[in-house]
Amino acid sequence: MARAIPIFLTVAALAFGLGTGPAAAAFLSPTSPDGPDVVSGIDPAPGSDADPEDTPGPADPVPEFSPTPKAGPTPKAGPTPKAGPTPTGGPTPKVSSTPRSNPARGPAPTARQAPKNDKDPAAEPPLVEDAIMADDAILAAGTISADDAETQATLVDVEDQRIVQIRAALTAMLQTGGVEAAQRKQPQVFASAHGRTLVLPARSTDAPYTLKDLAAVEKGRYLRRLKDGSYLLGVHVFVADGARLQLRGPLTLRMGSLPGSFSSIIAFGGNIEIKGTAKRPVRITSWDVRTQKPDLNTTDGRAYIRAVGGEFEMTYTQVSHLGFWSGRTGGIALTGTERPASAYRHRTKDQRHQDKRERLANTQADRGGSSFGDVETIPVGPGTASHVLADELVSGSIQHSVITGDAYGLFVSGSNQTQIIDNRIVDSLVHGVFMHRFAKNATIEGTKVIGSGGDGFVLSRATVKVRVSDCLAEGNGRNGFTLNGSALASGPSASGESLAVYGDSSVSNSVARDNGRYGIEVLGGSRLAVQTSEVIGGDMGIVVREGASGVQISGNRLADQRRQAIALRDGATGAYVAGNTVTGTVTGVYMRDSNGTIVGNKITTLPVPKAHGITVIGDAGGSEITRNTLIGSGTSAISTARAADRLNKHNNDEDRWNDTSSFWVKAKRYVKPMNVIWAGVILLVVVSAVRSRGTVIERRRPREIRNPYALQKALAEGRPTLLRHAPAPDPAPVVELPSRHREPAGSTPAAGGRG
Repeated sequence: MARAIPIFLTVAALAFGLGTGPAAAAFLSPTSPDGPDVVSGIDPAPGSDADPEDTPGPADPVPEFSPTPKAGPTPKAGPTPKAGPTPTGGPTPKVSSTPRSNPARGPAPTARQAPKNDKDPAAEPPLVEDAIMADDAILAAGTISADDAETQATLVDVEDQRIVQIRAALTAMLQTGGVEAAQRKQPQVFASAHGRTLVLPARSTDAPYTLKDLAAVEKGRYLRRLKDGSYLLGVHVFVADGARLQLRGPLTLRMGSLPGSFSSIIAFGGNIEIKGTAKRPVRITSWDVRTQKPDLNTTDGRAYIRAVGGEFEMTYTQVSHLGFWSGRTGGIALTGTERPASAYRHRTKDQRHQDKRERLANTQADRGGSSFGDVETIPVGPGTASHVLADELVSGSIQHSVITGDAYGLFVSGSNQTQIIDNRIVDSLVHGVFMHRFAKNATIEGTKVIGSGGDGFVLSRATVKVRVSDCLAEGNGRNGFTLNGSALASGPSASGESLAVYGDSSVSNSVARDNGRYGIEVLGGSRLAVQTSEVIGGDMGIVVREGASGVQISGNRLADQRRQAIALRDGATGAYVAGNTVTGTVTGVYMRDSNGTIVGNKITTLPVPKAHGITVIGDAGGSEITRNTLIGSGTSAISTARAADRLNKHNNDEDRWNDTSSFWVKAKRYVKPMNVIWAGVILLVVVSAVRSRGTVIERRRPREIRNPYALQKALAEGRPTLLRHAPAPDPAPVVELPSRHREPAGSTPAAGGRG
């Protein structure tokens, strides 16, 4: 008994107003600017008491299958239901509750006033391109004010608090047991400072909840069927652990969404099934009852759908204009949870006994090794780091659906074996398909993402073994595909994240066309692959950087990039670039401070002066460039002038490359200091060798006996001439020196001799 008292107090504090009288949510009873109540004044459609799952008849036509459900004619005002007071008239709808202020986030958001228009009091909602939803880059660019950003972030916090409170209150009630707990196992409304929530607890049977169950709560106060056959949801829906909500087509569900107040459908450990057919689809959109149009403004929050743990299945469904600010409130979100679904509680006694027998059998079989009781030890290696347990992961399937104008087209994190097949995602405000942390073993096939403000497909950090095939990313604001395998931390961190990188994901048989930045970008990680895909347009085609290792780029076709078709940059190692076809770009393959094998590619460049088939810059030691076919016209087919290390370059076909470089450029390729020195040395050796060869030949000729004076000219005989001396001055004393040569006595000097 003492234990039940604090539990009862907890329930009373967290679920204030639980089980009280009917009270409508704000956006189900707003006041029209013209006076009458827009929603409460709707006359119930004929047959509104019938099962909502029934197929509408001629009196209740189903709108055509289109991205945005067509609004029916505005119904006439009718009597206001007596349950609860009717709000007074005014230009701004009242909000049922104002979220409490969060000291960490600043003041609590208030209801946003309708945009003022001096010319037209009933101003039209903003256009799609004016709807504000951004990531940090767009926020930094100044396209969203700081006040609006703070408001949206605070609303996300409020939603998190509301979910945690609802779950805590429901758990506390069910733990009390007895008759009171049994009575709580039915749809009911929880009220708190963060708004009203329609809670669907787990049933004792396997029967799912349907629209009929939601419409029965407080006599259709929170789910109203309109005259055009559609349904208007005016409250948050919470599918508890073990419960299942099923929505079947044909169905048009309009989720109320007004400034400061919106609806949502959230499963926390429960299951959500939204199933239509090709001819009987399910359509879900946000809805502003003031304008009778989808809500296009995200600055004050917007309706969304989220599965936290459990299972989510959606097929043949048309979703439009859901979500705001964060991934988990971005539209359609599948997220894991740190509070897993208590699947064990929902197993029968026989099933639990069978589980125990299997555990004991496994323990007996593993006696030879170390044992930790029921804990299974699994080796963790590179590319598989994860701290989210398997029971906490969400699983889901989204197939044959169209998603238009959501904040995030699809947001998935903490999931296992999610399947996204044959969908079309258009005009997402941030990203199209965003696989966030700890999404593993996912399959994305046949999905088209067109016109997103950010990337088309994102495989962010901590995603493992995600296979993307036969997909299209076209006209997105940034990259077509982004594969990020970087580690969550580079050293000690507050959360103690692993330093292991992630990988084993791939993009194959897909198309990236005319995206604003890159076609495909690979950031870090290991064993990532881009194969047999087509990249058209964009600034660059396939970019690998941030130390990615072992990336395989093979069999792709790239065309019409403004700069480089394939770029290996900033520490990429062990890349394998093979069998790709490149046309219509300035540089086919660009490698900077990276290494890899470039083999068997066919590259045709544009006829511009600075075109290169392959360019290598910086440290590229160990790289191999071989058997590539280079066609085009430019300064060089393979430019390695700025490479710091020698490359293994051989057997490349450059016969159809027209070298347009000038004589000086060609000379500079060879006229280098060491080349000049060695050329001088070789020239000196050659000249010396030639000269020595001539001397040797001369010496080897046979000698003849010749007169050594034969080449001298004979002296000619002339008339003798007597030389006379000039009269000498007065003789001075002459001292006669002895002569070295003694002449024979009696000899007379010959004519012409010395005088």
